[in-house]
Amino acid sequence: MSATNSVVNAFRVLECVAKMQPVGLSELSRAAGLPKSSVQRVLLTLHEIGWLRPSGSQPTRWSLTYRAFSVGTQARDHQLFRETALPFLNELQLTTTETIHLAAADGQELVIIERLDTAHRLRAFLPLGSRIPLHASATGLAFLASSSPEFISDYLAGRLAAQTDRTITDPDVLRETIETVRLRGYSVNEEGLTDGITAIGAAIVNARGEPIGSVSVSGPSTRMTPEVFETFGAAVRETVGRIHAAL
Repeated sequence: MSATNSVVNAFRVLECVAKMQPVGLSELSRAAGLPKSSVQRVLLTLHEIGWLRPSGSQPTRWSLTYRAFSVGTQARDHQLFRETALPFLNELQLTTTETIHLAAADGQELVIIERLDTAHRLRAFLPLGSRIPLHASATGLAFLASSSPEFISDYLAGRLAAQTDRTITDPDVLRETIETVRLRGYSVNEEGLTDGITAIGAAIVNARGEPIGSVSVSGPSTRMTPEVFETFGAAVRETVGRIHAAL
């Protein structure tokens, strides 16, 4: 195996652990598409250098250590983005009393880099570091609505996997939805990412008008009803405008 393949396999296993932790060898082998022997070597190496920790039970299950978190937080652009946005996200959370997510762009996905939880017992929850498909989320639909026609066409040409029964997977319907979001200034995603959860989002753009991330207000569909869409939509839209000005 070449050094390049070894590095690629190590990152593949690391990413699979991040998504599935705590996870065992057999599950990792299937998820990474690698032989168990290769995965086992990677696991032992990553454990030796402090990136993974094994459970004390048998069979062994693997999880990330805080080293991964420590390195991830050094992504300076995202750290500046998060720190700039945080005061405005706090105000939005107080206004809506629902969960607030801040997502940053990473290729054709968004990554959750901040979450402000609501005090409600029943609430929306996405772990920090979650990768969010654009077509299935309020943050993603808002991001697409602020993207270039070329980016949208490229994205729609790919696989639009369903996350729930209500995920929009038809490219034509998605184009219509994107246009509606663009005209309205905020997105509404009713249970397209998670059953029982509705979210409202808006994109944050840079000085060139290019989207760099999104903000969303998320909560149970029993509370996030059409009666609050316009009010929350205006609040999210104002919040991303303030973040844009501060950036």
